[in-house]
Amino acid sequence: MRREAVLELLRQLEARKTTPEAVAERLASLPFEDLGFATLDHHRSLRSGMPEVIFAAGKTPEQVAGIFARLAASGVSVLATRASADHFAAVQTTVPQAEFHDLARCITLAQGGTPTAGHVAVVCAGTSDLPVAEEAAITAEIFGAQVTRICDVGVAGLHRLLAHLETLRVADAIIACAGMEGALASVVGGLVAVPVIAVPTSVGYGAAFEGVAALLGMLNACSPNITVVNIDNGFGAGYVATLIARGPRPA
Repeated sequence: MRREAVLELLRQLEARKTTPEAVAERLASLPFEDLGFATLDHHRSLRSGMPEVIFAAGKTPEQVAGIFARLAASGVSVLATRASADHFAAVQTTVPQAEFHDLARCITLAQGGTPTAGHVAVVCAGTSDLPVAEEAAITAEIFGAQVTRICDVGVAGLHRLLAHLETLRVADAIIACAGMEGALASVVGGLVAVPVIAVPTSVGYGAAFEGVAALLGMLNACSPNITVVNIDNGFGAGYVATLIARGPRPA
């Protein structure tokens, strides 16, 4: 449940448009909901400003569909990451308005008047990094950020990145996705005055070690405005970038 929904419920009670019993019944499932195979944290939106997200990998299509439907019924925007076409087919049977983002492997449902969360730029070094970059972009968008995508601007052709410098400098937060040696994050960090969330991807040849080389390179970046998430964790980067771009929560 969103903070705005709770406030509206209390306003209705104050105006005597509802009863204390009705409010109590509505709030009964607020902390969490036990589905047997999952316990949904409906209180998360009130605590952190963004609702619980479904990690679909390892879950059956029926489980993902069940969780998705209950989150949707609570009125929040819903995001399922690492989802397959089978997951989406099951979700559609209960929430036909849901959308599937094949490249990002995400299922989304936008609803509930998500607040505007500033401007996030998502930059990727190469086309092979796009699935991770898209997961980050979709995550930021579903939670209210304006997202600008800048693709295939790795350090092998640095002039491509510099052509987007004006866009980068007006963003509230930047996500830099790169495999190989992961140098893109250091370059971006040295050009801007905002936080840069570096995402190492598992793109590269043998000694890239499925993203470990990029991870270590990003962790050792000399630009002090860089922080790093796990390998291929576009979702984590998108989530944090949105919180940064949104700014302080109102009291």
